[in-house]
Amino acid sequence: MNSDAIQAKIAADAAALGVRPGDTLLVHSSLKSLGDRQIGPGEAVGGLLRALGPEGTLLLPALSYLFVGPDRPFFDELATPSCVGAIPEWFRTQPGVRRSLCPTHSCAALGPRAGELTEGHLLDGTPCGPHSPFAKLREAGGKVLFLGCGTNCNTSMHACEERILPPYLFKGSVTYRIRDREGRELTHTLRAHDFAGVAQRYSRVPALMDRGVSAGRILRAECVLLEAVPMWDAALRALRRDPYALVERVGPA
Repeated sequence: MNSDAIQAKIAADAAALGVRPGDTLLVHSSLKSLGDRQIGPGEAVGGLLRALGPEGTLLLPALSYLFVGPDRPFFDELATPSCVGAIPEWFRTQPGVRRSLCPTHSCAALGPRAGELTEGHLLDGTPCGPHSPFAKLREAGGKVLFLGCGTNCNTSMHACEERILPPYLFKGSVTYRIRDREGRELTHTLRAHDFAGVAQRYSRVPALMDRGVSAGRILRAECVLLEAVPMWDAALRALRRDPYALVERVGPA
């Protein structure tokens, strides 16, 4: 298939899974899961944008925690790479894409709601607070697509955990230097996630949901689509019952 045909097929498969025109869609992804080495990030993103249509907004995590931290406390909105795959790394560099200002847990977005979703992330003193795109996705009634990567990489669960504050979540704070796309520099102090002594088990969440779950394929990628509101509701219920509900204890905290 040529690039146009690939994008059309991705769009059709996404629609069959439940992606609708006008949706606000957060995508966790594995490029290689699509099954063809000739398919690049541009085809993957192009197909998803076709499914969303001109009124839809595409949101991808652009996390950079492997490159920014206590030993390297500097984040450049334009230059700091993402560490969560080829698709978001390509996407964040494209014209018109907005990136939220968070040293470790930024998101990149394109579409009518991109500004709304990405602005104000620096108002939070934590990576996934109420002003983060992950929290705003729930307010927007969005959806989360796991494209060939399983559901354990669900960063939205950090936003849920930040509501409940389980004992494993935070360690000390780090003061970062941040440069935005206009070249302006500022400092920002952020509490750091910990997770000492636990392993994340966010793959438990779909089974806890009473609605808003669908599964299928996009090309050869096994995919799961979750509606953000019932996903959050299920996760918060579980965490209120047991703050360790979405992790497994693996050693001393």
